[in-house]
Amino acid sequence: MSDLHRLSIRELSEGLAQAKFSSRELTEHYLKRIAKIDTQVQSYITVTAEQALAQADAADAAIKAGHATTLTGLPIAHKDIFCTQGIKTTAGSKMLDNFISPYDATVVAKGKAAGLVTLGKVNMDEFAMGSTSENPHFGSTKNPWNLEHVPGGSSGGSAAVVAADLAPFATGTDTGGSIRQPASFCGLTGLKPTYGRVSRFGMIAYASSMDQGGPMARSAEDCAYLMNVMAGHDAKDSTSVQKEVDDYVSNLNDTSVKGLRIGIPKQYFNVQGLDADVKARVEESLKKLEEMGAILVEINLNMTEAYVPTYYLIAPAEASSNLQRFDGVRYGYRCENPVDLMDLYKRSRSEGFGTEVQRRILIGTYALSAGYYDAYYVKAQKVRRLIQQDFLKAFENVDVIAAPSAPTTAYKIGANLSPTEMYLGDIYTLAVNLAGLPAINAPVGFDKNNLPIGLQLIGNYWSESQLLSVVHQYQQATDWHTKRAAIAEENA
Repeated sequence: MSDLHRLSIRELSEGLAQAKFSSRELTEHYLKRIAKIDTQVQSYITVTAEQALAQADAADAAIKAGHATTLTGLPIAHKDIFCTQGIKTTAGSKMLDNFISPYDATVVAKGKAAGLVTLGKVNMDEFAMGSTSENPHFGSTKNPWNLEHVPGGSSGGSAAVVAADLAPFATGTDTGGSIRQPASFCGLTGLKPTYGRVSRFGMIAYASSMDQGGPMARSAEDCAYLMNVMAGHDAKDSTSVQKEVDDYVSNLNDTSVKGLRIGIPKQYFNVQGLDADVKARVEESLKKLEEMGAILVEINLNMTEAYVPTYYLIAPAEASSNLQRFDGVRYGYRCENPVDLMDLYKRSRSEGFGTEVQRRILIGTYALSAGYYDAYYVKAQKVRRLIQQDFLKAFENVDVIAAPSAPTTAYKIGANLSPTEMYLGDIYTLAVNLAGLPAINAPVGFDKNNLPIGLQLIGNYWSESQLLSVVHQYQQATDWHTKRAAIAEENA
C-alpha cells in the first residue's frame, strides 16, 4: 500500500473496482504524503482532509453498491481558481482570502458527480496572472524536480502536486499557457482544450475570451480520464459550446501517427532566447515521431512577432473589466477604517491586489480608456483575427503543429525577471489562446541541470482526442512521462 501514488489513473480505478484497496485508504495515503512532503513543496493553499475522508467513505459505499463511475473514489486537487462550496476559494489573492464560495464551479460539480474526492485547493499566480507561482500572499510553490526553481504558472500548484505525487491528477486553467508551461516545467502532460469545450462557470475570470480549464496529469491517458469528466456543454456558461463530447479514453488509439502531418513553424525555432537544450530535446522528440511514421512539414506562421503585444493588450483589458468588481464593498478584502468611499476603493484594491495584478489592471484600463480604445484594444482584436487566420491557413496542409512549450526550463525562484522577460517566456503559448485552439504539452526529456522539457502540439478546433491520441502513442514508445523527481519517491 506504500506505492499507491505510483499507480496510473487506470490502475487506481481498477484497484478500487477490484477492492484491492478502498477510497479511504487511497485518500489517507495521499493526505499522509501531503502532511510529510508539502511543507517543502508548498503546493496546497487549503487541504480539506475531513471533507475528503467523508467523500472517500461515500465513494466506497457507492462502489460496494455497484453505483460507481470509472473515477469514483479517486483523489483530485483543484486549482484555487475554481469555486468550491463551503471551501475557501482565493484565486491566489489576499483580495479573496476570506471568500467561502456558496456554490461549486461546474468543473468541481462534475467531479463530485463522478465520485472524485477533493484533497484540497492548490497555489497559483494571483488571479492566474503570472508564470512562476511565486505568490505574494501564499508563498512560492517549489518545483519538485529542484526546490530552488519555480514550477511555472499560473497553474504551478496543480503541476507541483502531480509532480510530487501529492495528487494523481489536478485541474488547471490556461489563459496564455498556464497549463502547458507548468506541465513543461514539471515534466507532466497538460491539455488546454478548445475554447468553449470546458465550462468556465465558477472559474474566477481573468481574461474571459481566453480562459479555459483543462486536466494536468502524468500521461495523456490520465488526462483523457479527467477530460471525460470536465468536457461538455453547460447552460450556465454562455461561451460553452453545444457539441458532442468524445470518449477521450476510448479514442486514445484512434489517431495513427503513421502519415500524421506535423507542421514545424520555422519562425518558432529561430526565436531569440530559445535554450539550446530545449531546442535539442524538442527536435529529438519530433525525430522520434518521424520514426513512428509522422511526416514533418516546414510551415510559416508569419504573425509570430505579434503574439506578445496582442495578448498583453487584450488580456489586461479583460482583466481590468473583470476585476473591477473587487472593490471592498460586497465581498473579499476590505481595508481597515476607511475615511470615505474613495479611500475604501483605493486602499482595498491597492492592499488586496499584488504588484503584477495591479500592473495588468492599469495597462488594461489605459487600453480601454477614451482616446486609446481604438488605437490599442480594437487594433489588437484585429491582429488577433489575423493570428487565427494564420493558424487556419497552416491547418490546410498539416494535422498538428509542433513547438516548444516554453523557450527555457524552469526559472530559479527569486530570479526577478522583468515583466518584459516574463511575458516573452510565453511566446509559444499565447497564440493558442488568442485563436481559441487546443494544445497539449508532453514531457520529452531534460536539460543539463535535470530540469524537464516539454513538447507542445497544437491542434485544429475540437481535436482534443487527436492530440491526446498522438501523445499517448508517443508515450507508449518513450518513458519520459514515467520519470519521477526524487521528492516524489519519498514514502509517507
